[in-house]
Amino acid sequence: MRAELVSIPTDTVPLDGLYYEPEGKASGAALLFHGNTMNFYTGPMRFLPPALVKLGIACLAFNRRGHDILSTRSSRVAEGGAFQTAREGIEDNRLAARWMAGRGFQNPVIIGHSNGGVLAVRHVADHPQTPALVLLSAHGGGKDIVQKGARSGLMVGDRVEEFAARARDMVQSGRGRELMLMPGWWYAISAESFLDRLTATPDTLALAPRVKCPSLFVRGDKESREQYPAEEFSVRAGRAGTVEIVPDCDHFYNGREDAIQRLVSSWLARALRLDAAR
Repeated sequence: MRAELVSIPTDTVPLDGLYYEPEGKASGAALLFHGNTMNFYTGPMRFLPPALVKLGIACLAFNRRGHDILSTRSSRVAEGGAFQTAREGIEDNRLAARWMAGRGFQNPVIIGHSNGGVLAVRHVADHPQTPALVLLSAHGGGKDIVQKGARSGLMVGDRVEEFAARARDMVQSGRGRELMLMPGWWYAISAESFLDRLTATPDTLALAPRVKCPSLFVRGDKESREQYPAEEFSVRAGRAGTVEIVPDCDHFYNGREDAIQRLVSSWLARALRLDAAR
């Protein structure tokens, strides 16, 4: 296996990532989309590529501009997940796909974890030639995603309207990039990004009928069916949808990495009809 650190230009900061390539001729390719506040070197973005390369699949795991919570690059100007917007994430995924096309892979498999899974559904809906989609604990998305999270104690809890009003005031006064501290996860988020999450998050289930390729939706048994709607997605996506519930498994697959590797790689080998000997 070969691994190459890459940088993909955008109209602002570049997308950093790691491109994995099998020793022989690649039999296909995959793009991996990380979850909220994560990056290309943690979680499934880290442990999946080595397993997929064994199948002959070249992989690109990359940071969207909304990676981690906060970061800096070559100045004191902050960047990262606290500032992310759906529009920017969708564009980042398109730029990464264009980069893969430049390497000779026009239609890579799309794999997304958590919010990266929501963006993966949007990407596949927009790219009907995608050969396969793997969703790893993708949440339901949609315009009520903050309220759903609040009901389970995430983000702002029962203070959604209070934070939304504050964010609107900040944006209207030209302070949209200023950070608000959150009582739960994300910990910090800009006013613009909070309002974007309230109004512009892609809707996983509404987009499901536009997914025409085989799909695998994985959820850990410690995760909520309401928040991570694998079964409903499969129904809406049609006969090509497969659901796998992994026992003793949380949202980040802690201690279950090997099981996820085996599950995803074996499903992809069947879906893409790859040589089992590899």
